[in-house]
Amino acid sequence: MTHTFTGSYIWLLFAYAFVFIALLLSVWQKLGLEKDILIGTIRSTVQLLAIGYVLHFVFAADSVWFILLIILMMILVASWNAASRAKQLPGIFWRISLSLAITEVITMGLLVILGLVSPTPQYIIPMSGMIIGSSMIVTSLFLTHMNREVEASRGEIETLLCLGATTRQAVHVVLKRAVKASMIPTFDTMKTIGLVQLPGMMTGMIVAGASPIEAVRYQILIMLSFSSSAAISAVLISILCYQLWFTRDSMLHS
Repeated sequence: MTHTFTGSYIWLLFAYAFVFIALLLSVWQKLGLEKDILIGTIRSTVQLLAIGYVLHFVFAADSVWFILLIILMMILVASWNAASRAKQLPGIFWRISLSLAITEVITMGLLVILGLVSPTPQYIIPMSGMIIGSSMIVTSLFLTHMNREVEASRGEIETLLCLGATTRQAVHVVLKRAVKASMIPTFDTMKTIGLVQLPGMMTGMIVAGASPIEAVRYQILIMLSFSSSAAISAVLISILCYQLWFTRDSMLHS
């Protein structure tokens, strides 16, 4: 028997039973995650309910300015989250913002120009959110791996600099490893999608009553666009920020 969630918050309250399970496991195993679980639950609930009402208004208004404002908000929030991975790098926030903005313009621009996506709020905003969110994860992974790789290869990089290499030449191998590592999860997901997991959008469309074939077509479109956005954002952020690990005298920051 199926249940409808429309217009009722009773089932939402029942869903918090899953949070209770997570809390019990944390207490039982003394993981100390109770605070994070509660904060995450409250924030996600409030944020999703708020954006639901905002999108209801934006969809009804059908204004390009509201669409751009929502996308800008997504980029800034994603940039702030990714920048937390490398707080020691000055100006990293704006470099991430530029990288995500360019990735969004290229990917969504192609989707619209090629006629794969209708230029309406109902399509532009959700797909932009998925593109920006995916790119944010790639960027966060890049910064995490780059920090680790630079520290692990400090001696090698400094030796190359002493031999006359430019900062780009000295960090090239490290940069390449970080870019590759940041893209691996995206392509690993593509290898197992449909066999190990059924993605959120596809599942949502099927639950909402759409044909599985139609849902699969949209999911293929999304996954292929993810591959492009992952590559674009990884390469862009590597180009824009590698200099931040060096001083003005072309020496590694201590």
